[in-house]
Amino acid sequence: MGKKDKKSKTAEQKARTAAKQEKKAAQKEKKGKPKVPPDSDPEDIDLDAIRAEYERKWRKVTSPNSPLPRSGHAWTRSIANDVYLFGGEFSSPKQGTFYHYNDFWKLDPSTREWSRIESKRGPPARSGHRMTYFKHYIILFGGFQDTSQQTKYLQDLWIYDCHEYTWLNPVLPPATQKPDPRSSFSIHPHEAGAALYGGYSRVKATASTSKQTKGGAQGIRSVLRPVVHQDTWFLRVTLPTQGAPAGTPPGVRWERRKKPVNSPNPARAGATQTYHKGRGIAFGGVHDVEESEEGIDSEFFDTLLAWNIERNRFFQLALRRPRAAAKRQVDDRSGRKGRGKLDEEELLRNLAALEAKGSIETVESTVSQDTDPSDSVPRRVAKPILFTMPHPRFNAQLAVQDDILYIFGGTYEHRDREYTFDEMWAIDLGKLDGVQEVYRRELEDWQGSEDDGSASASDEEDGSSDEDVEGEAPMGVSLSISERQAQSEIKDTSVSEPPETVETENADAVAADARPHPRPFESLRDFFARTSTTWQGFVLDGMRKIDQSSDQSIKELRKIAFDQAEIMWWDCREEITALEDEQEEAGIGEVLSIADRNHDLGGTGRRR
Repeated sequence: MGKKDKKSKTAEQKARTAAKQEKKAAQKEKKGKPKVPPDSDPEDIDLDAIRAEYERKWRKVTSPNSPLPRSGHAWTRSIANDVYLFGGEFSSPKQGTFYHYNDFWKLDPSTREWSRIESKRGPPARSGHRMTYFKHYIILFGGFQDTSQQTKYLQDLWIYDCHEYTWLNPVLPPATQKPDPRSSFSIHPHEAGAALYGGYSRVKATASTSKQTKGGAQGIRSVLRPVVHQDTWFLRVTLPTQGAPAGTPPGVRWERRKKPVNSPNPARAGATQTYHKGRGIAFGGVHDVEESEEGIDSEFFDTLLAWNIERNRFFQLALRRPRAAAKRQVDDRSGRKGRGKLDEEELLRNLAALEAKGSIETVESTVSQDTDPSDSVPRRVAKPILFTMPHPRFNAQLAVQDDILYIFGGTYEHRDREYTFDEMWAIDLGKLDGVQEVYRRELEDWQGSEDDGSASASDEEDGSSDEDVEGEAPMGVSLSISERQAQSEIKDTSVSEPPETVETENADAVAADARPHPRPFESLRDFFARTSTTWQGFVLDGMRKIDQSSDQSIKELRKIAFDQAEIMWWDCREEITALEDEQEEAGIGEVLSIADRNHDLGGTGRRR
């Protein structure tokens, strides 16, 4: 009996072991399989085709209840990843009807459905305003109202409470400073409120006329003069104290900051910005050179800039060609071992082929016959990577996802013609290793005035190119890829100060900063691996200062330390990039710290 029980127990253990192994194998197989729709056959799925379809095509998202067509609106995400939209304007095709909106909408990204938010008291109708988020608040500022008599620029501040579902209009004291009325500015979130830069408005001014009065004095008339703002403001928001009644508005205060260092020169409008890791990424813009009776002569830009919000400084982001791989010297002995191993593997393959097919030639012939080129899956044609920025434009739309900047659309004017781009470009903000074309549609027609046909025809007959910029196509938009690559070596001088200028006013603060800084050619992963212990010490010291108990686990402390290291890595990205370029020009590779490599030093033999 004892032997039978022992045998039965052994069989049960073997069965359990086999079941566990089958379960593990099934889990590994499940992890290795790609996710496919539940109603599809996995064998019929073409991953390359699906990826190409998602990357090359726009998908229209429809909702039973959605906002009406408009332009000039503002929208922003919230801390809960919802999208909020307010206002805008509508103009009929023949511009016979024009009006502003004052409706407020919320988009749920998970369901892709719009819902209109009704509120008794909210901001008046407007266009050209901007919105951002702070905690559970939505901040709205500025814009303009265009009536048949005048254009009124606004400077009112509105805050929407996403918890109480109410609009708040903070009342500031009369003597408090606040930004001038404006539209088309940039506003970004901040851990203590929001940061605002630039904008556009038209102010009343007097101008002399050619007519003279009866007394012989020169006539004066009132005009609206365009103003491109370059000032910076910080909106400090103070949350209500604990125990305050529901609906208590937060405290707000505008603080004027100094003019940003290395700000764009000349000042430009339409240089849209998007937020990325404590920076505002700006592209393009337009500067009105002079105004005459014939119209406005404008200069367009294709410069990519980064506005460091904390330092209040602009940096120019230049594209960088990939570095040539360094030639590594291989030891003769290791080379012989490697060649011997390769020869041995090739010999084993030949022996297996001889045993299977009879000769190596027959194996090669059968392989060539089995592979039919027509059966291969068609691959996407890799688009070339350009090392020059997209064509100059203004009012392009920007977005960042996974450190990739996407540039869509924009407008360009040439003489009396207006071009609207229908294209999208992608730039890796971490590497800056070129511009990748996502898709591009050639311009077949232009938007312009009705009477510019005869003028354009006469211009084409004349064939004059005096007004064309050197290195630019006559129409300003028909540059081919080869021509754009040929212009990649031209340096951009549209920034007021050269990149190598150093900010002197913050030198002491940087020197006193005890936090570790990244090194040239050091990735974020390597930076955190080198300074992880130091960052965790800073986190613990910060908790002790505010008397916060360190109940977090080691994994949570490491996550907080990594977030702070990532902020520092991106904060110093522009300076490190400039150092990398200088070292590359000087022929210097990666610089290693001797202090970090003391364990590798082995005396005089090591120096050889």
